Order: sequence, then C-alpha cells, then structure tokens
Amino acid sequence: MAITANGSTRTPSPATLAGLLRLRDFRRLLTARVLSQLSDGVFQVSLAAYVVFSPEKQSSPADIASVLAVMLLPFSVIGPFAGVLLDRWRRRQVLYLGNLARFGLGLATGGLLLAGAPDWLYFAAALLVTALNRFILAGLSAALPRVVAPTQLVTANAISPTLGTVAAACGGGLGFLLHQLMPPGRQADAALVTVAALLYLCAALAARRMAPDLLGPEQHPDRPALHEAIGQATRELSAGVRHLVRDCRPAVHALAAVTAARFCYGVLIVVVVMLSRYTFNDPSDSAAGLATLGQAVGLSAVGFFLAAVVSPWCTRRLGLAGWMTACLAAPVLFVPALGLSFALVPGLAAALLLGVVTQGTKICADTVVQESVEDEYRGRVFAIYDVLFNVAFVAAAVVTALVLPLSGRSTLVVAGVALVYALAAALYARAAHRDRSAANRQDPQRP
Repeated sequence: MAITANGSTRTPSPATLAGLLRLRDFRRLLTARVLSQLSDGVFQVSLAAYVVFSPEKQSSPADIASVLAVMLLPFSVIGPFAGVLLDRWRRRQVLYLGNLARFGLGLATGGLLLAGAPDWLYFAAALLVTALNRFILAGLSAALPRVVAPTQLVTANAISPTLGTVAAACGGGLGFLLHQLMPPGRQADAALVTVAALLYLCAALAARRMAPDLLGPEQHPDRPALHEAIGQATRELSAGVRHLVRDCRPAVHALAAVTAARFCYGVLIVVVVMLSRYTFNDPSDSAAGLATLGQAVGLSAVGFFLAAVVSPWCTRRLGLAGWMTACLAAPVLFVPALGLSFALVPGLAAALLLGVVTQGTKICADTVVQESVEDEYRGRVFAIYDVLFNVAFVAAAVVTALVLPLSGRSTLVVAGVALVYALAAALYARAAHRDRSAANRQDPQRP
C-alpha cells in the first residue's frame, strides 16, 4: 500500500509505463514537465541561432563559453538558496507561477530582439528565463516521489526526466524547423522566443490542474515563517550539505559521477557546435550549420528515449551502480572510435550513443538521490545537484575554449574526454562497491 498526498491509502500500480500512466497525478506532473521542457528547447534554439549561428557573426568556442557563463554561473550562486524555498513553498505553485513568469519574460525577450536592444539587456532577460528553468526542474524532481510509490521510482525516473529531455530535444527540433522556414535574423529569433513564451503559458496552465498541496512539501508547525526561512537560508543549505555528506554517501558518489559525465558531455557539445558551423558545412551558411546541429540534437533525443526503455531492465540485472558504471565506461570505447574521424556520419552515431549513456547515468543518479535523501532535504539537494550540472557544463566550455580550434577538430580534446570517462567509471565502481559493503555490514539481511 502507498500513502497519497491527502493521507489515504492506495495499491500502487505496476512499475511499468502503462501502470504509471494510470496514475492521474503522475500524468499531470508529467504533462507539466513535458510542456515546460518543450518550451526550453525552442528557447535554447533561439539563443543558439542568435549567439552562435548569426550570419553576421563568427563565433568561437570562447564565445560559447562566455554565453554559458553569463547564463548559468549567476544561478549557480543563487540556486542552492532556491532549494530552501522548494522545501517550504508548495511545489505545485512553483511550477505554475514559475512558468507563468517565464511566459512574460519570453515575450519581453522577443520584444528586446525586435527593438535591437543591446546584447547585455537581451542576456539579462534570457538569464531570468534560464534561472527559473533550473528552479522548476529541481522542483519537478523533488515532487516525483509524491505521485508514485517507492517501488516505482526507478521506472518513473526512467520515464519522467527522460520524456522531459526528449521534449526539450523535440522543442529544439521545432525551433530548428521554424528557423529554416524564416530568413535568418533578429525577426526569426524573436519569433522563436515568442513561440517558447506561448508554450511556457501552456505549461503553467497544465501545472494549475494539480491540487495546490499535492506535490508537498509537508508543512510542519514548528517550521519558521517564510521571511525567517530566507534569513536562515545559508544555515539550512549547510544542513542539507551535511546531511548529504554524512548520511547519504551513495548520493554523494552518484552526484560526483553524473557531474563528471556532464562535464564530458559539455565538452563534446562545444565540439559538435564548432564542427557543425565550420567543418561539416560552409562557414558562411549558418542555416546549414544550425540544421546539422539539429540532427545531432535529434539523435541524442532518440538516445535519451532508448535509455528510458533499457534502464529499468538494466538496473534490475546490473543494479543502479552497475548500470551507471556501464554508462560511464562505454564512451571510453565509442567516443574515440567514432569521434576521431571528425566526419558527419560517425559524429551523428556518437551523438545517439551519448544520448543513451548520458541519460542512463542521470536516471541512476536521480534514483539514488531520491532513495537516499529524506523528503525535507530533497529540494535543497536537488538544487545542489542542478548547480553541479551548471558548473560542470560551464567548466567544460571554458576548458574546451582554451584548446579547441575554430574548426572543432582536436584529437587531444577527444582523447581527453575518453580519459575522464575512464577515470569516472573506475572511481565510481570502487566507491559503489564500498557503499554496498558498508550497507551489508550494517544490515546482514540485505540482499
């Protein structure tokens, strides 16, 4: 039996896609996620089109790193404090009002593009949209255990975040398609931002269909008022970190592993962007470069979907740690085999496989964190998780900018990525074995 948000009991549905889709609350949360991340995909394409693929600009890896730093690092500072609010504010309201705010900000961003506003003003508006995005994604992950039974978490984590990621990729595909139908320029970029804003409005309305208290967190009588909680944000964040380090060693190791995988993925993303713009296509044909990047993103989305299909089966046979180790180890072989040719078809094949292993790693890490972290800390921990993602991605872009030529062709970078994957796989396998041994010593009956 499982306890619902209103305190009643119910028999959990089977831990399958069909079983989860029979749960009304899970369906509604999934709908809000899919619409929200579909909007993100369109919005991100508008950024890429304006910053990297503008016909009048010759973008470099350093330009990409600068944009990512502007867009992500400020939120890396404020993100953990948002976790304190996630553990107090009703998560349904976060999803509803956050997407509603992004609707308004998206319209404002499109207006700035049409008006020819300075770049810094455009980036400031886009920064707010991105900051809310990270906040909403952390709330979605923290809310998932409120709508499924514990035995359904692995399957739910295979389905929900993965479908969200696939939706983001589909949004990117929609953005690429719309961009191809319009002459490149500010008007096309503004049109894409407006489409994203309308989709954010749809996500807000989808979140509004859920009961206000459905997604938690539980309200405790002795919990400080909101204004007092904001003043205690630093201390409470420290408490979340202490809980994570002291009581959740498996979660710490999973977060370290998925951060390393995110770093590698970030490096390869910059490589693919540069190859798409300057090697696979005529550098003056920005539309063709954007289309090639869209193909790579689409194949990665297929990989994300495949990871959702195979991860539940793989975790039942290999365990969470075993499947995560396999996902970290596989790129050691296929990244050099496919990437060192710097040719289009092998590169697209690598994008597909990277989608599988990157999402497989995240599915395992999400589940480990959700199983290991108590509900009252979960919002803070997922906010920290999100910050690690952002910092790893920006660090990857900065490191790549130092060594990657404009063409995107670098044997050193590809070999370095394979080495980082190898170290991450070895270190995580060792740490997971120690965690399993410690758990068996504490509970000899543990299988």
